[in-house]
Amino acid sequence: MSKRLFAEFFGTFWLVFGGCGSAVLAAAFPQLGIGFAGVALAFGLTVVTMAYAVGHISGGHFNPAVTVGLFAGGRFPAKDVIPYVIAQVIGGIAAAAVLYLVASGKAGFDPTGGGFASNGYGEHSPGGYSLQSAIVIELVLTAFFLIVIHGVTDKRAPAGFAPLAIGLALTLIHLISIPVTNTSVNPARSTGVAIFQGTWALQQLWVFWLVPLIGGVIGGLIYRCLLEDKK
Repeated sequence: MSKRLFAEFFGTFWLVFGGCGSAVLAAAFPQLGIGFAGVALAFGLTVVTMAYAVGHISGGHFNPAVTVGLFAGGRFPAKDVIPYVIAQVIGGIAAAAVLYLVASGKAGFDPTGGGFASNGYGEHSPGGYSLQSAIVIELVLTAFFLIVIHGVTDKRAPAGFAPLAIGLALTLIHLISIPVTNTSVNPARSTGVAIFQGTWALQQLWVFWLVPLIGGVIGGLIYRCLLEDKK
């Protein structure tokens, strides 16, 4: 179990540092040209690389919503859910701390005013979308993310391609929802940066825990009840 938890810690660290780091360090400079698409790709690449690196150790969840969704889908034991979630949240916080140290080396860095890649709705949504929009998009996208994960890891699916499909799915999710919520679908990702943003991100964090977890459960149950081969 200790190796599995370390794998989840490092995988989540890489996801948050790579994805949020691209937003905080690179997307802030228009001349680099990565924009929303570059940030979306960065999140996808973190999942692809770490799923291949440590997925064979822990399953490559890197996300409490994925862990809970796999439990709901009958793919993960209940006794391991809490330890996985704790390791993931610690990994997300550690990544945000390192990112903060790097970003604070530039004059004028302001995590509170700049948002520090935090998730939000209303006036803190990149596109000004409401709480209702945030709930719907996070619920739907997390549910479909879990359907993809269950599907590509099904015994009937082609072997060896799951990390690519999951990473591409996460890229697509970000392309859709960065303008709405800055894309969570991952409570550990949201928690790490919210701590260092320190104000409104912490106040709105409940949405990015509650909704992705519910979406994960829905996606897991959809696959388990409607799509899985019971034989």
